[in-house]
Amino acid sequence: MEIKSLVKMNKDLNMKKKWIKCALVAILPMVATMPLPAKPLPSIALDVTINKQQNALVKTMKAEKNWLLLPVKNGAPKQRVEIRVQGKPIRSFDIELADGQPDWYAYLDIRAWKGQQLEITSNKENSKALEGIKQNDQELDAQQRYREPSRGLFHFSPKRGWNNDPNGLVFYQGEYHLFFQHNPYGAQWGNMHWGHAVSKDLVHWNEVGEALYPDSFGTMFSGSGVVDAAHTSGFGTKDSPPMVVFYTAAEQSWTQGMAYSIDGKTFTKLGRPVVPKIQDGNRDPKVLWYEPGKHWVMVLYVTEPNEQHTMHFFTSTNMKDWKEASVLKGGKGNDRYLFECPEFFELPIEGTQERKWILTGANSQYAIGSFDGYTFTPEIERLNGQRGRDFYASQTYNNEPNGRRIEIGWWRTHTDGNGSCFNQSMSIPMELKLVQTPKGPRLSRTPIAELKQLRNKQVDVHAVSLKSGQTFHAEGANAEALEIRATLSPGNASMIHATVRGIDLFYNVAEQELSVDGVMAHAALSSEGKLDLTIYVDRTGLEIFANNGLCFMPINKNIPAESTGVSFEAEGGNAQCEQLAIYTLKSIW
Repeated sequence: MEIKSLVKMNKDLNMKKKWIKCALVAILPMVATMPLPAKPLPSIALDVTINKQQNALVKTMKAEKNWLLLPVKNGAPKQRVEIRVQGKPIRSFDIELADGQPDWYAYLDIRAWKGQQLEITSNKENSKALEGIKQNDQELDAQQRYREPSRGLFHFSPKRGWNNDPNGLVFYQGEYHLFFQHNPYGAQWGNMHWGHAVSKDLVHWNEVGEALYPDSFGTMFSGSGVVDAAHTSGFGTKDSPPMVVFYTAAEQSWTQGMAYSIDGKTFTKLGRPVVPKIQDGNRDPKVLWYEPGKHWVMVLYVTEPNEQHTMHFFTSTNMKDWKEASVLKGGKGNDRYLFECPEFFELPIEGTQERKWILTGANSQYAIGSFDGYTFTPEIERLNGQRGRDFYASQTYNNEPNGRRIEIGWWRTHTDGNGSCFNQSMSIPMELKLVQTPKGPRLSRTPIAELKQLRNKQVDVHAVSLKSGQTFHAEGANAEALEIRATLSPGNASMIHATVRGIDLFYNVAEQELSVDGVMAHAALSSEGKLDLTIYVDRTGLEIFANNGLCFMPINKNIPAESTGVSFEAEGGNAQCEQLAIYTLKSIW
């Protein structure tokens, strides 16, 4: 190459260096003053990857917090989600995961796997919902829960998710335990767990998390709980007896399982069925101690051929091995007498030394009879325990410290609208007694005395004359939660009409019949010709007690907040409200 050409190339190179230097001098100050891109907030869910694998989505994340937050969109297509640790499934459930903005978050406790890698799989290939799964140490929505305008003010309902049957009602270590059928991942039925709440007074409840999770035997259907004070199981000690619960492992195996706890909070499953499958659908073991025989009794619902509803009785001395003792037949098909959710207990007939056994099914129809530890012999059958709407699967407390028979039922209230994170509730607790009537002994239900602590203010009312065509309006009865107690003397009136927060109650004097929102129930006048009424009013409906508790009439109905007030009037003649007391009630939350 010629020298002239080399000189020219060197000049050109020096010129380019100058241009680059000038450009840098101009640009660098500008770059230094430009705002840096916003640093992304650290994701609550750490170490996340999402991949397609075998026509499913898989998300991996290290468990570093207390809770896995699952985004839920009510009504979205359900996804089957499975969570594995080291290849082993630890949780599996159906959930309406939100692809976008969720209605709420379901909380899954992952403390047991902290520091380990979680593999979360969805069967939806194109879902974006796994991206919304987070972790946190705190409940981010704690301030919102129990303040929802649709939530009952003094009826138990789960913090999140669906509930149905009460389970395992037992008093243990100074607390009333309320277990319940629970779907923690949705506002509709499914994924049955045993939710768990505790109370010192049967009124104020503290939800403490899931007690029983589904396992390889199946989902956790209904059952009962006892205290093994006789130390027959070998769990715990004589000085510190265990709580033992019995449940149905449904769908996969239809066997009866057993778990125990020595602290009332954490449960250890036996690991094998205690009663094998009899038929698909056999379920809901009710267990109790039979003192005269020093053995345990289990009552189990079984559907036999031709849709025959039956209750099977078993006995055991160690709680782990059971022998069938007898079978009692109920109705068939749509005749739901003695259909599922058995309850079995003994009560004295009030005012006598005589005691009788009571057997009920889920719809509260019951039989009264005798029991020798092996066979129940009905003496009176097909009695109606309630005449309301959507009260179901009630259960009573074992080991109640005051010797009372306290009942709580599933109340099918409908609180799943407007993106709600919870649905359904429980009835108020009621004390059951066996009272003598002209037709023989009958069960009565009355609200427990502990509910009186909810009284906030007594509306200033007194005896009221109800003249035909005139309406009496109780002043100050404008709260959403009320307790109403009235003693009515019909006089020559043909009908007494009360309106409670916009719901009409009619009492037909000649027929001695209550009619409320399309539901009718017989409510007899007393021997003095009077009708006593107790009504508990909440956002989710009315629970009506008449005739000293012989008539129980729960009416589920969502009541608008603007519907307030209480009034009475007589029709066809004059009547007297001899006593009337109305209390506004405080919330239990």
